Amino acid sequence: MKPLIATLLVLSAMGSASADEPHAKAIKLYNTYCVQCHGVNRDGNGVNARDMAVKPRDHTDTKGMGDTPDDVLFKAIKGGGLAVGKSVLMPKWESVMSDEEVGALVAYLRFVSKTTSK
Repeated sequence: MKPLIATLLVLSAMGSASADEPHAKAIKLYNTYCVQCHGVNRDGNGVNARDMAVKPRDHTDTKGMGDTPDDVLFKAIKGGGLAVGKSVLMPKWESVMSDEEVGALVAYLRFVSKTTSK
């Protein structure tokens, strides 16, 4: 019985890993650089958010994210909040992430928010 449970757990983990495969790199980046403010649920409720006067963007908000063009998301990640007229607390990631990585994050944000590229 125990080997069956172990096999089921492995198969379950493999299934979820393959579902995340297209966004695996972006998920790792998000979890490293974004989750502190935007939260593990991607809803703007990260551990740092409670002390911020301006709440971080809720990346699960289909309406708000759907109204934001890809180039604005890219610019916000690359150049920080000030680059798009938003919070000074959103850091610039231009010296940390390549354009390819920022693009992967934009695609992942579209996935999280259930929106399409604009």
